[in-house]
This record gives sequence, C-alpha cells and structure tokens, in this order.
Amino acid sequence: MEENFKYIMEKARDFSFTYGIRQMSLDEICTRLSISKSECKKHFRNKSDFIERVLEFERNRFKSIFDEHDFEGVNAIDILLTVSKEMALRFKDINPSLTFELKKYYPVLYQHHFKARQDFIFGKIKINLNKGISQGIYREDLSIELIARLYISRLNDMHNPDFFPPEEFSFQTLFDFMVDNLIRGIANKKGLDHYTKQIDKHTK
Repeated sequence: MEENFKYIMEKARDFSFTYGIRQMSLDEICTRLSISKSECKKHFRNKSDFIERVLEFERNRFKSIFDEHDFEGVNAIDILLTVSKEMALRFKDINPSLTFELKKYYPVLYQHHFKARQDFIFGKIKINLNKGISQGIYREDLSIELIARLYISRLNDMHNPDFFPPEEFSFQTLFDFMVDNLIRGIANKKGLDHYTKQIDKHTK
C-alpha cells in the first residue's frame, strides 16, 4: 500500500472508529483528514466508498497480526496470548456506537464487513484448536466447530453496549477475560500448566 494512502487510511480509521461518521459529508471527511477535496476524491468516490475502504482497512489491520508474527511451530496457547495482546493494542479505541451506525445506515456494507471478518476469525480459531490438540495441550474431546462458533458469538457480544456498557467495561478487559475463559475451557493439564507459567511470567 502506498505510504501516503496508508497514512490517510490510518487517520480515516482513527476518527471514524472514535467519533462515528453518520453525520459527516465527504467534504467534512476530507477536512478531518487534512487533505484537499481533489486529493480526497482520488481515493474515495463517495461516502459509501469511503466507509467501505475504512472497513477493509480495519479487517486488514487484524489480518496483519498473522503476517507480522511467525506462528509456525509456536505453542497454540502462546499464539492466543500474542493475538490477544495485539488486539488490545490495535482495537482498544473502537466506539460501539459506530457498529450501531453501520448496521442502521449502511447495512449492506456492514454485513459484508461482518461476514468477511467473521469468516477470517472463524478459520483462524479452528486452525488454533487443531494445532493445540496436535501439540497435546488442548483436550482431545473438543468439538472444534462448536468452540469456534462460541468464540465468534462471544466476540460479537463484546460489541453490544446493552450487554457491556463501554463506560464500565473496556475492550481490553472484555477480550482478556474472554481469552482467559477460552483457554481454561479447552486446555488439558499440560496446557493449563503452560498457561499458568505464562501468566506468572507476565505479572511479575
């Protein structure tokens, strides 16, 4: 990705996910990005195109975690902990109201984004479960399909402000608790021993 465009998308993502975009025109978006209207329209045809590009950029930010880390041969629990740490750093500023805006005012774009993100995460968690079983650190009696679906369901619930008001529960708190709960539910004794050592190492 061209560096200038990447910089523009990072700014676009930051203000969109922090403040929302429903009431903004494309001209206002250009102003917030501190770029001319002609420059802005080189990258975005209209507001819907802008939103689609921001959502694609957001999905790629998550995918990049797996590009930046070499997980080949890594302990499956360590992978979950690394991804959890990266998620907390990269997505802690998401405003739940944006999800509401997208679902209500841009339902087609939201559904595409939601399905693409869900399919990617679903595939990665299934890979992790299979890896953990083969490494002898996850229980062998796990239903991979069921666990993966429950993981997705819980991840989606985290963005529901009716369940978890953002002023009471931060994204990092919720995500850390979810991952901890997941690992304790799927790991066998060997896996739990390793997980406990990793937790102790990071709390000292």
